[in-house]
Amino acid sequence: MKYTVLTLFPEITDAFFQTSIMAKAIERGIIEYSSINIRDFALNKHKSCDDAPYGGGAGMLMMSEPLSLALQSVGAQKKTGHDESKKNKRIVYLSPSGKIFNQKMAKELSLEYELVLICGRYEGIDQRIIDLYATDEISVGDFVLSSGETAALIVIDATYRLIDNVINQSSLEDESFADGLLEYPQWTRPEVFDSIKVPDVLISGHHENIRLWRLYKKIEKTIKNRPDMLEKGIESGIFNSETLSIIEKVLMKEEL
Repeated sequence: MKYTVLTLFPEITDAFFQTSIMAKAIERGIIEYSSINIRDFALNKHKSCDDAPYGGGAGMLMMSEPLSLALQSVGAQKKTGHDESKKNKRIVYLSPSGKIFNQKMAKELSLEYELVLICGRYEGIDQRIIDLYATDEISVGDFVLSSGETAALIVIDATYRLIDNVINQSSLEDESFADGLLEYPQWTRPEVFDSIKVPDVLISGHHENIRLWRLYKKIEKTIKNRPDMLEKGIESGIFNSETLSIIEKVLMKEEL
């Protein structure tokens, strides 16, 4: 997978690719990364990349010319006027007006060969860039950020960890959203902290009891924090008979 980030502030995203698991993935050749400074494609000596929006209004808007040239520099094709038989790169514009990003979308994007991410600033970008180039408009939530870079990093972080060999597959299987439920609560040493003891089942060594207890706790947590997820899972039929049986126990406040 290659991530290409178009930004006015490459230092923000560059730091992410130089640390922790991501740095190791790049070192191992699993991930590639390139940051493109949009200011390098500005058309005047002041490196201006924004201007006032037509029709008035507060704030400034990122201009079409520098963004278009930056996109062309990484091989992006226009959606109109080009051979539709040639697959375009996946070009993502991060915007509060986009489709809500979720785990399903993260999995889909993680299968791409390359993601080109456009980081907006100010009041956003000229609509013509979206119309001509963007294959996806993605929002990371129902809120507004001042930095498209922050949103881009969320998409990058959620997708790269799903790529084969970046993280041990077993670490992904019980995560939140993997099976329509939130992840179970977890504990580590010491066994007693601030008079709170680790649940006995977790130190019992009985693997089947631990598995069932964790499933119970996943359901319990999902009901408490995200009942909408549970309802959606039941409606879509993704839960097996064992999970449905424990859902009933949790709802009835019965112990295992």
